[in-house]
Formats: sequence, structure tokens, C-alpha cells
Amino acid sequence: MKAVKALRFLRIRSVLTALALVIAPGAAVIGTAGEASAATKISHATATSMFREVGLTWSSSGNCSNRNTSTCTSFEQLNLASAQGAQTLKRASGCALNITGGTETGHASGTYSHWNGYKLDYSKYTCLGNYIKNNFAYIGVRGDGAQQWRSGSGNIYAEEGNHWDVTYYNCGGC
Repeated sequence: MKAVKALRFLRIRSVLTALALVIAPGAAVIGTAGEASAATKISHATATSMFREVGLTWSSSGNCSNRNTSTCTSFEQLNLASAQGAQTLKRASGCALNITGGTETGHASGTYSHWNGYKLDYSKYTCLGNYIKNNFAYIGVRGDGAQQWRSGSGNIYAEEGNHWDVTYYNCGGC
């Protein structure tokens, strides 16, 4: 009986998610329905609306949002799951969060990169650091020397000197 209820829940959740993605302003699905790893990309405007909804702030050293300028903080082509992950982190931690890096040029390349919409950088606040270190599993040092923690959902939090570099593989339990 529990398995039937769980299956019914997953079907309903899948339908609701699909409807939300169709209705979400500025959202576009990249790939085909058969690709399990296809990412839903959103616009800068959609991301900022989602961030405002939960009290997340963002800033850039260049005071701009142009994706092609490294001193800007852009959310153009951010993965929907990354934006939802930021919302989940804000709600779960209760901390003030300020995003300082998004999808703009100037970050390291790779499949799970800022440019490809998987990463966000956060200002380094005591509240956030305590939340990550007390709730996630320490997984060692990355090749560049950054210490890393993995959340229960599998997202990776790397302490990079003056900020947190977060790789969102999913929405973190949204």
C-alpha cells in the first residue's frame, strides 16, 4: 500500500513540476524528454524573482548583470534546480545569503560549471559556514585546496577563501 501511495505521489509531483516549468516565465527546457540529465535553463529575471521571494540578495563588483562580463553577477542560463537549491539553502539555514557569482564568464570551465548553470557563489558569513559545517558531511580537499562538504541531496559546498562555491546537482530537496 505504501508503494502505491509513493508511486501516486511521484506521478502527481512529476505532473505539477511539468506544469510549473511550462508556466514559469523565462524558463526553457534544454534537451528532450528522454534525457534524464537535461537541465531547465531560466532567465536572469526569473532567477532574481525566485531569489527575492525568499529574501536572497546578490551583488557584483561591477554593479551589473551582463553574462559576458566577469565583474558582473549574472543568472542568465542558470539551471532551475540551482535557483531552487539556493531557495532551499536559504529556507533551511535561516541565514542571510548574498550571491556574488552566477553564470557570468570568468569562472573555471567544466560540465558542472558556473557558465553551464550548476554553480553559485555566496558571501562568506558565519551563519552560513556554521550551517554547512554542522549539517553536511566533510568530504575532503578539492584539487585547488578548497575544503568541501556534501549535503544529503548530493550538492557540494566548497570553501574558497572569501566565499562559498556551491555546485547544485539538484534542488536540495525542494
